[in-house]
Amino acid sequence: MSFHRPLIMGVLNVTPDSFSDGGQHDTLETALDHARVLAIGGADIIDVGGESTRPGAERVPIQEEIARVVPIIRAIKAELDVLVSIDTMNALTARAAVEAGADIINDVSGGLADSEIFRVAAESGATIVISHWRGHDRGAASQHEYEDIAKDVSAELQLQVDKAISAGIHRDKIVIDPGLGFAKDLKQNWELVARLDELESLGLPILVGASRKRFIAGAIAPEAPSEADNGRRDLATAVLTALLMQRKLWGVRVHNVVATEDAISIVSALHQAKEA
Repeated sequence: MSFHRPLIMGVLNVTPDSFSDGGQHDTLETALDHARVLAIGGADIIDVGGESTRPGAERVPIQEEIARVVPIIRAIKAELDVLVSIDTMNALTARAAVEAGADIINDVSGGLADSEIFRVAAESGATIVISHWRGHDRGAASQHEYEDIAKDVSAELQLQVDKAISAGIHRDKIVIDPGLGFAKDLKQNWELVARLDELESLGLPILVGASRKRFIAGAIAPEAPSEADNGRRDLATAVLTALLMQRKLWGVRVHNVVATEDAISIVSALHQAKEA
């Protein structure tokens, strides 16, 4: 197995309702404190989100989302030597964020929620993460229908990548994300993780965001996934990160940066021993 260290994208939700840490960092002071913790722990990127993207979450007015994220982006860029990504599916928020200093636009909708986000990325030169998505989840069973989960996700991602390039985004500024947890049931998520080689065939860097998601909890607590606390989910996420490092991922999006950094260090040490 070849060794490639993925970038660690630490999650910073400045929201009251995100699924695992809502309300913990919803003031500028607490958010900046957590950003410092993420940076000290080894985060290469801090992913700032002002709207929960968990399935079924209520949408946030765009001006409120902007008011949540812009001050903390400015504060992080003024103090910390890290890249900043804006976790949004709104073009206006993305534009305000890159003007405030954000380096990366992380769109979980992959441009489907607001196609103008591609124009923002093209004009600003920001890197854009295009995730697989099928719409705002309101429990529609049709969103989970696939003939072949890995091939279908790859094909749908390719369509959005083509749109991004047509909008003027350079190919070397595009990262793709399988969109784990979005429009996929527990079994489909695991099958997609096991078949990331299908996404590799697109020839683009890959970001994986599995951290604390329900399919992770379903593996460690199959009888009651909701009872798997964040500590157990973080450990399971770190294990998955170590296993996926053979894929040469561009990055992993995680809540617990330290556990992820430790997992990467263990894989690195093992690789070095094999190479000696």
